[in-house]
Amino acid sequence: MKCRLTVSVYCIIFGVSTSVFGQQKPLFKADRKPQLISNQFAFTEGPAVDKAGNIFFTDQPNNKIWKYDINGKLSVFMDGAGRANGTYFDSKGNLIACADEHNQLWQISKDKKVKKLLKDFKGKLFNGPNDLWIDKKDNIYFTDPYYQRYYWTRTKPDMSSQKVFLLLKGQTQPIALDSMVRPNGIVGTPDGKHLFVADIGDGKVYKYTINPNGLISNREMFFAQGADGITLDEQGNLYLAGKGITIVNPQGIQIAHIDIPEPWSANVCLGGKNRDMLFVTASKAIYVLKMNVRGVE
Repeated sequence: MKCRLTVSVYCIIFGVSTSVFGQQKPLFKADRKPQLISNQFAFTEGPAVDKAGNIFFTDQPNNKIWKYDINGKLSVFMDGAGRANGTYFDSKGNLIACADEHNQLWQISKDKKVKKLLKDFKGKLFNGPNDLWIDKKDNIYFTDPYYQRYYWTRTKPDMSSQKVFLLLKGQTQPIALDSMVRPNGIVGTPDGKHLFVADIGDGKVYKYTINPNGLISNREMFFAQGADGITLDEQGNLYLAGKGITIVNPQGIQIAHIDIPEPWSANVCLGGKNRDMLFVTASKAIYVLKMNVRGVE
């Protein structure tokens, strides 16, 4: 009988903790810590990476979308942004935004022209589109949890449950895929075969098979921890935003945790010219950390 010995190394340096399993290369240097870029915001969310590596993110209470470019320059991309939360770029370079001021899904062109892709579901208001992922066919997967907003006039949801939706390319009505307690972060694998959804209300991350028609099946609990925003790197590791950033390998085992000195880390992506800059939206601030792995968005 052959025995396999697994060695793990765990260290905590400068508030950053990481553990390395097997032969996976280190995710980042142990002496690196997240760098504060700015804390001038009200609440940051929804980072998305364009083809050049520029990162766009939202400041929802201030109703703005910001740009953090590959040279480290900050600028306002859009004011009056529909209270955008999660964002993602489609194949044509449009920024798709979960605009929950009126519970809609927006398409924002490079010259900031807005097209409302979705306004309701079978005549009922969405709870509040929150986060999204777009596959290579430009099919849009998005979560629709209910968070009562101070800028709404309504005080209860139209929907009877909180769901994950799919808007197929060219369609005008989405498909309800699954119900959760409170779905939030969502991301798919680059090959389009699997979808991850964080149910922050249930304290779990679920993994699905994406079928050829875009629908999902084979729901399985992937990791027993909820999350706000989530993203993937080139090794298939899943990054969970919340109390800092938790990193989980493709087998569903936690391999690292990055401490962020803010009350809450709402979302995360990998951007920059080489897609190796971890970008974290955390409460009133944004942080970056140079990684040894690249993103896949």
